[in-house]
Amino acid sequence: MNTLRVFAVTVLMFLTSACSTGIDTYKATKPELKLEEFFKGELVAYGMVQDYSGEVIQRFEVTMTGTWNGNKGVLDEHFTYADGREQQRVWHITKTGPNSYEGRADDIEGVAKGTTAGNVLNWEYQLEVQVDGKPMVLTLDDWLYLIDENNMINRTAMYKWGIPVGEITLYIGKK
Repeated sequence: MNTLRVFAVTVLMFLTSACSTGIDTYKATKPELKLEEFFKGELVAYGMVQDYSGEVIQRFEVTMTGTWNGNKGVLDEHFTYADGREQQRVWHITKTGPNSYEGRADDIEGVAKGTTAGNVLNWEYQLEVQVDGKPMVLTLDDWLYLIDENNMINRTAMYKWGIPVGEITLYIGKK
């Protein structure tokens, strides 16, 4: 029975990934997203984390400061969670091409890879999180949608061993 469940989940994941929208779908959308423009200066974000069932398991606020020098940027993020916990993540971002970016941070395994098209960024990376006091690495598939020059919506799917384990929804706005 367990083998049958694994097979069914694998088939379902294959079918849903085959139907997913690719980054090129957004090439003609406006306004055009340039990380070095949107993530410059002071920003604030509000978000929530949902588990695999859709239950909200965490809410948070993030204050951000972005600076850029040429094709290199730093995005300093300060998280405050509803449970009072605080966290900092400092992204070091490099623009590697007209529509491509790489990012590094202390809790990111390897290098985050991002591609823009029109008003969208798809950012993929592996994030180390603490679950019950133990480190766990999740694969994140981030989709950031520029609404206008001051506002963005971020939707993130989280996976462990290719299996969906949760989602993050985040609003980001310039101060």
